[in-house]
Amino acid sequence: MTEQRLISELEQLVSEGRNPNTMHIDLLPTFDILREINYEDQTVPTAVEKVIPAIAAAVNQIVAAFQKGGRLIYMGAGTSGRLGVLDASECPPTFSVPPDMVIGLIAGGPEALQNSIEGAEDDPEQGRQALQDIKLTASDVVVGIAVSGRTPYVIGGLNYAKSIGAVTVALSCNPNSVIAGIADLAISPVVGPEILTGSTRLKSGTAQKLILNMLTTASMIRIGKSYQNLMVDVHASNKKLVARATRIVMQATGCTQGDARRVLDQTGNDVKLAILMEITGMGIEEARAALQNAGGFLRKAISAKTA
Repeated sequence: MTEQRLISELEQLVSEGRNPNTMHIDLLPTFDILREINYEDQTVPTAVEKVIPAIAAAVNQIVAAFQKGGRLIYMGAGTSGRLGVLDASECPPTFSVPPDMVIGLIAGGPEALQNSIEGAEDDPEQGRQALQDIKLTASDVVVGIAVSGRTPYVIGGLNYAKSIGAVTVALSCNPNSVIAGIADLAISPVVGPEILTGSTRLKSGTAQKLILNMLTTASMIRIGKSYQNLMVDVHASNKKLVARATRIVMQATGCTQGDARRVLDQTGNDVKLAILMEITGMGIEEARAALQNAGGFLRKAISAKTA
């Protein structure tokens, strides 16, 4: 693509426009710069709110994929890719899911998390290859993340995913984007021009982060990873999380710290199992069977015992 054509494409993007509210930002003292940034940031949740129906449709597809053993795959370049990797990496400790259940792919590979890999995002073949490397199947959901909606790496990945029958979702911050036209579902929050022209790690990145939070959190809740608003599938892998596990059992059951610690020791820090045992008085094997019969939904297992 010639430079002139690329410039022409960028000029058409909302995310690349100049923000009339911040034309004077280089003249401001620190406090006023921060106030301008904060004012612009406040517009992001409203833009996300407008696309909740599209987010809900994507969550329903992700839940359906999880229920049949499929995976959620994020792919993007630069900031978009890093945000996808971040969200994916938080799922195993938060929800005790396997590390390959939610996968984040970034153009240029793991090195691109810290360093810019020149040209990696410009190759659609790399997007296709990244999905082939993880053995993408028709049971998976692929979410292509690109503020501009025109990143070749993401386009290549989405086209390949569609060709094998995987569900595809486009997350961009421009209306009627290229990837929105490719994907089965399009999530397109329009947050407007950035505080610094073209620095899409700002409002656009914030919108993407909010939406990625929603995709995984809502999907995990829908497959039974919470009880009330407690993270009952948290993986207690360090001292802080062990303490959190104890506190969750106490909050869910009203028991003492000592009782929570006792039942967690019996279950190997399995919070969900510990809560069920504490509330119902079940032994560990009975509780494990009850949870399995309830499909992993703690509330359902409690209701079945106490009905």
